[in-house]
Amino acid sequence: MSTAAVARPKVVSEIEWLAARKELLAKEKEFSRQRDAMAALRREMPWVKVEKSYVFEGPNGKVSLADLFAGRSQLIIYHFMLGPDWKEGCPGCSFLADTFDGAVPHLAARDTTFVAVSRAPLAQIQQFQKRMGWKFPWFSSNASDFNFDYHVSFAPEDLAKGSVYYNYGMTKFGSEEGPGASVFYKNAAGEIFHTYSTYARGLDTMIAAYNWLDITPKGRDEGGLKFSMAWVRHHDKYTDNYSVDSQADYKQPEKSASPGCCHDSNK
Repeated sequence: MSTAAVARPKVVSEIEWLAARKELLAKEKEFSRQRDAMAALRREMPWVKVEKSYVFEGPNGKVSLADLFAGRSQLIIYHFMLGPDWKEGCPGCSFLADTFDGAVPHLAARDTTFVAVSRAPLAQIQQFQKRMGWKFPWFSSNASDFNFDYHVSFAPEDLAKGSVYYNYGMTKFGSEEGPGASVFYKNAAGEIFHTYSTYARGLDTMIAAYNWLDITPKGRDEGGLKFSMAWVRHHDKYTDNYSVDSQADYKQPEKSASPGCCHDSNK
């Protein structure tokens, strides 16, 4: 638990506080307008037709990318970091996933299907999903190139070179899996288009807990951490003696002790 103190604030009268709040409100409204303008630009992005066939495995067997739409025209896929043989999913992805179940029915009401996809085999996904108590649709891309084509999984030989292609550029990366979200559209003719993908801090606004922390005096309280999300745990791992190592860097989840049960059939 963080014990960082809040810098001593300037204490003023209610009238002075209200004046300062109204000044900030004007800036918040301008930021909201800028955010709306950015969302409009995002919707104006050109599309790419998806020509490749992808096969996923779900609770009812093998499905195609078209099947993932579940009868709707829009599809959001969260690229969940759960690699073959991992003991558990990435804590950061789990931080986001704690909000998915509540969003799924609301998105469906707006012609949008939401699913998660990981490279881990389905049995491994289901085991972790059961542990975390989640219900959102989650599919395995273990038998296809999907994760590699959308730049959220990295081959050992690429990692060995010291940098991989992620977030639209070459960068050092400390894991064989990366987080991201991709959006697809399916028209009346059944054609599928890739409309948008975002990675790294592009996912920041999807993290509800961060948005709540941003309105508190301490904010995210990550300034003294070597790795900003070093404090994040799976929700079943916060205990009374919870502590944070400020010098901890990102560490990929450990591999399973039984690799034979989770063989990666693709790469």
